[in-house]
Amino acid sequence: MRHLLTALLAATLLTAHADDPAPAEARRGFIAKPSGQIKADDGRVVWDFADYAFVQGEAPATVNASLWRHAKLNNEIGLFKVTDGPAGGIWQVRGFDLANLTLVDGKTGWIVIDTLSSRETATAAMAFARQHLGNKPVSAIVFTHSHADHFGGALGVVSAEDAAARQLPVIAPAGFMEEATSENLLVGTAMGRRATWMYGNLLPRNATGSVDTGLGKALALGRLGILAPTQLVEGDRQELVVDGRRLVFHNVPGSEAPAEFVIELPEFKAFCGAELLSHNLHNLLTPRGAKVRDALKWAGYLDAAQGWAAGADVVFNSHQWPVWGEARIRHFIAAQADLYRFIHDQTVRGINAGLNAEEIAEQMRLPQALQDELDIRGYYGALKFNVRAVYQFYLGFFDGHPSHLDPLPPVEAAKRYVQLAGGPDKLVAAAQAAFDNGDHRWAAELLRHAVLADAGNAAARELLAQSFEQLAWRAESAPWRNFYLSGAQEARGKAAPKGLGLASLGDLLQHVPIERFIERSAASLDPAKAEGVKLKVNLVFSDLGETYALAVENSVLRYRKGAADPEANATLTLPKAVYLKLLSGQVSAREALTGGDVQFGGNPLALGRFFGLFQAAPGNFPIVTR
Repeated sequence: MRHLLTALLAATLLTAHADDPAPAEARRGFIAKPSGQIKADDGRVVWDFADYAFVQGEAPATVNASLWRHAKLNNEIGLFKVTDGPAGGIWQVRGFDLANLTLVDGKTGWIVIDTLSSRETATAAMAFARQHLGNKPVSAIVFTHSHADHFGGALGVVSAEDAAARQLPVIAPAGFMEEATSENLLVGTAMGRRATWMYGNLLPRNATGSVDTGLGKALALGRLGILAPTQLVEGDRQELVVDGRRLVFHNVPGSEAPAEFVIELPEFKAFCGAELLSHNLHNLLTPRGAKVRDALKWAGYLDAAQGWAAGADVVFNSHQWPVWGEARIRHFIAAQADLYRFIHDQTVRGINAGLNAEEIAEQMRLPQALQDELDIRGYYGALKFNVRAVYQFYLGFFDGHPSHLDPLPPVEAAKRYVQLAGGPDKLVAAAQAAFDNGDHRWAAELLRHAVLADAGNAAARELLAQSFEQLAWRAESAPWRNFYLSGAQEARGKAAPKGLGLASLGDLLQHVPIERFIERSAASLDPAKAEGVKLKVNLVFSDLGETYALAVENSVLRYRKGAADPEANATLTLPKAVYLKLLSGQVSAREALTGGDVQFGGNPLALGRFFGLFQAAPGNFPIVTR
């Protein structure tokens, strides 16, 4: 009954918007549509253009009708003309990956704004554009922000060698490399595991599985790379002439990404909103995990964007489709500014009334005028999740209740709840009654304890999977749907594939400063193995001319760049590439030492012991079953 009611409410919402401009906007400027598959060098399919061909017609019972409408809009894929004029044109390639690749006419070639997430999809997107627009060179690359789906395909747009030889401008916001590498290296293992759930990578492409991500169809899992910026945009505003075109950059850090800018293109009467703007409520805290975003700053930047976009005929963004016309642009931006400000202000009001995050989230309701705006529905972010994000931004995870100062860990608490319920059979029976009554949230909560207490309880796992499915099928947020359905897969015993280790990031790692790898190593130190150990090792990178003195003491890895430590137990001289293979597990310490590029001095046992202190994180850890 609740599922039916949700579907009816969504259908009512869509019926009330018969004048919805989005379908025409999503198709405007269409030139050509791709077909077939994009494959990696080893033959693995990275992208299949037929995956979402089933997303058409009326919404099935297993998909929220509002999300289905949005999924159909994101199904408008191909090459599109955004605008054309005396200065030249702007085009977008959409539906080759999660994000868009934008081509701007420069005087000598294309200024490429954002490069998708993988080498394979970016290569295919550029080839498709050239097939229809001509074989123009790339004259500059612009990364709007520090998330991988906007820079990961850089080496598919231009090779590192070509970029260096031509001194290609690569423009990014201040802090770009630090944030890009921090997010994808330091906690990349855990974030990557959760990202596969959020983006539905493990789900079948059908009406009971993945239908969309909210931002786009899916996230391509190809070769992730990067190019180091040659020009950083500093300060609030900076104007640059890029291949003969004026680009006015406005930094908006702390909004959708820690390092991000938006762009005025006055000669084209266009404004690039990057990911500050999108056709959905965005995440203030993404379910895959990231730094919490500042809702108040985000709203303030959107207010300012009204002025930055003044005079523009079109606003295009890093995801989804553009909007055209002064009145439409003004309304599009203003509604989003009001949305984030409302969520911020009303969450803070609840905080000051003594409510915790769950209480505020449960009672939060948008005003009707904002509820009716299809451009800001929760297709990607979710209202309740964003309320919790604002709470965390100001007060952290602790809700002030003394019992939460030192709570039991989940598995231990689950065992006691099961015992309190009178045993697993009674707990599962109560969950079944809740499920039969349509109370799937409560059923899932009860079954969470049953499964954590005993991961081998097949009846509890199956009912938990069914509860997740019911929650998924009425979720308007695509990431929520994908998380629920991925959780159902795990509950039913589908083993998680091997995680994305450092070896899969080879194109990225070669451009990342050595300090980031040593930080990652420090966070991989096993304190039990390091208990009482004192070791000093020098790492000399022969190809970089850099030396790092490393020391393990108090189960902590310290490091400093500079001169070698004369008291080190061992010194290892090697190229960066060999060190990366050591870190990623592609070679052992013994194999590395026998290579011709590696020189060793000091105590070999000490070096072996040093490398033995570090433990690689599993990239396929369980989430539902622990």
